[in-house]
Amino acid sequence: MKRARMTEWFSPLELVRHAPDVLVSLLMGRRADPRLVEALAVPDAGVEDCSRDEADQPLQEIWLDYVADSGDGWDSTYAVASAVAQPALTLRDSKGVVHPTDRGSVLVFGGDQIYPSPSRKRYKQKFVRPFETALGWTESPHPKAFAIPGNHDWYDGLVAFTRLFCSRDWVGGWQTPQRQSYFALKLPQHWWLIGTDVQLGSDLDQPQIDFFRRVADEMEAEDRVILCTAEPHWIYAHLYEKYDKDVYRESNLRFLEEEILRKGKKHGGRVEVFLSGDLHHYRRHESAEGKQKITAGGGGAALHPTHGLDVSELSDGFRLKAAFPPKNVSARLTWQNLVFAVRNPTFGFLTAFLYLMASWTVMADVNHLGWRDAGQVAAIVARQVLARPNAFFWVVGIFLVFVLFTETHSPVYRFVAGSLHGLAHLAAAYFLGWGAAYFASGLGYRFGSVPYLLWCGLIVFVGGYVIGASLLGVYLLLSLNVFRRHSEEAFAALRIPDWKNFLRMRIDREGCLTIFPIGIRRVPRRWKPREVADSGPELITDDPRSTAPELIEDPIRVGEEA
Repeated sequence: MKRARMTEWFSPLELVRHAPDVLVSLLMGRRADPRLVEALAVPDAGVEDCSRDEADQPLQEIWLDYVADSGDGWDSTYAVASAVAQPALTLRDSKGVVHPTDRGSVLVFGGDQIYPSPSRKRYKQKFVRPFETALGWTESPHPKAFAIPGNHDWYDGLVAFTRLFCSRDWVGGWQTPQRQSYFALKLPQHWWLIGTDVQLGSDLDQPQIDFFRRVADEMEAEDRVILCTAEPHWIYAHLYEKYDKDVYRESNLRFLEEEILRKGKKHGGRVEVFLSGDLHHYRRHESAEGKQKITAGGGGAALHPTHGLDVSELSDGFRLKAAFPPKNVSARLTWQNLVFAVRNPTFGFLTAFLYLMASWTVMADVNHLGWRDAGQVAAIVARQVLARPNAFFWVVGIFLVFVLFTETHSPVYRFVAGSLHGLAHLAAAYFLGWGAAYFASGLGYRFGSVPYLLWCGLIVFVGGYVIGASLLGVYLLLSLNVFRRHSEEAFAALRIPDWKNFLRMRIDREGCLTIFPIGIRRVPRRWKPREVADSGPELITDDPRSTAPELIEDPIRVGEEA
């Protein structure tokens, strides 16, 4: 099977293929909820007990791994999968202290296991194959894998996700014992891990609420919780609440924590750690009491920036403690948008087509006018646009395309920046058409003749390919680095496979949870077979420029007072 490349988000073909999935999911997702059928099919789903070994003896400690936002390009996804699959990783902190870590006996996938949209073939190519190659088999006791779905997993109504993760099958050497899209894991030393399914941003469904109420009744008073959700609601609520209070809020998390987990029969279930992906970077926020809110979406998807709108202190008092990549590196990477046309070689065909249609429908006879006659040319073009409905349609349509593309969370920014962006493309098309007409007439071709039209069409098309794509790159660069907008679009255009991350966690005999945030600055681009034929990655790096897994920051200890 061919190794996958990073998703080309700005490819017109990819946009056409992906748009129907998004449209159907938005229209039907909240009205046809498969979680309700899932609950009926598995009415007796209960807690997965990971606190005891195969001999039913209590475990004194446990290792867990957390990976979110994988299933994109081979290099990035396999780099994370192979690091997770190694039997042990030795890490060194900022003080030079060495920390030996073991592969988790539990692997949690934190959402968006596939990009851009799910299918059996795409899961196999982009997700299953990298993890099978990283760990094809294991000996007993086999590690277990659990997954919560993200929005990209939901784009087919959760069909492919359920087939892969809820069928009690295997992903490489990991067993998948879960039966629903949400789960509860009982861990040693009074810890729990809760995985939620919030669908496409909707509220928790009633069967899920009932399930977690039953789980809460099993929790002891001193029990603590690691809560996994597919979106970092604490970030979105902080950034966008003033623009859309109905969507960007923490009500799901707050309701689950305060009204369900903390109201069990024994009033246990205190959430100490919130984990999420969705944003493809690492950021950790900490409260004064030591609670953690961690975004760790570096499992393989293209990097998201860590600079942009200010999240140094959230509205609930949590403060930013670490980011990977650092903000200055993130800002520097954004400059790669100046070569947008190179990074996204097929996008230029879209702007070339739009520019060509705009010029073709206007068809103004301006080839006899020079650069000093710009005002006269503008008046002629304006009359043509107003006199021809098809020209008016294309000019207004092109303008609206770029206005609607603009950052949606701020109406003011959409109006101002979107209008300027749209006008810039119309001006570029206008000058290209004028220059093409002037050049063709200089070759001696008569206005409207076939050679004249061919030369003009070729010049506008080639110019629209280069200039149109470059204008969008400049717009994204300025939007993010100056106005702190379009963070996802600006980095989706770059398709950066590097700066990956995942979490390794240990619950020790004293009940302390230690979190090791692990980063890979540069993933390998070349691989070679590993000579040793034991359980572990089949391929190892053959790229001297790649970097080994390292600690992003010193290990975080939670619950030392217990």
